Amino acid sequence: MRKHGPPRDPAGSDANRAAERGSGGGSGAAAADVRGGGWVLAQTILMFVFVVLVFLPPFWPSSLGYLGIPLAIVGAAGFVWSARSLGTSMTPYPRPRKDGELVEKGPYRFVRHPIYVAGLLFFLGVGLTSSVPATLGALALGTLWWRKALVEEAHLGGRFPEYEDYRRRVRRF
Repeated sequence: MRKHGPPRDPAGSDANRAAERGSGGGSGAAAADVRGGGWVLAQTILMFVFVVLVFLPPFWPSSLGYLGIPLAIVGAAGFVWSARSLGTSMTPYPRPRKDGELVEKGPYRFVRHPIYVAGLLFFLGVGLTSSVPATLGALALGTLWWRKALVEEAHLGGRFPEYEDYRRRVRRF
């Protein structure tokens, strides 16, 4: 794994630095908002809605389970691999951690956002084993993650000078 020097702070303000630490300089809610708490709240709400949609008709034929179950398993395994590769740099927020580093190992060698790919596979797989509304909910989550990835990339580019080279070499999804 390539380790890089200390991350730059493009924002430069005390409030932004405190928010990135997640403590001091304001309330936890203010810190979450600066780091992109709205994105985290939106994805959390969509995940809860997804759970409800699993139980709503119309339901897929049970034969789609032969496709859905393997997709969900691959998605879950991909999530674990991605999370382990990120280590302490993992965060639900689109703004990277103050002490985070640019990770280019594991699945990050192949795609820049493997956790989102894995999440989409998992939720699509579960959706295909249950209902049409759940599958649509999975697609809504995928759309949210695509938009969140764009915001995340802007923050990563501002924090890590080498991100532009990484972005050119590795596809987004």
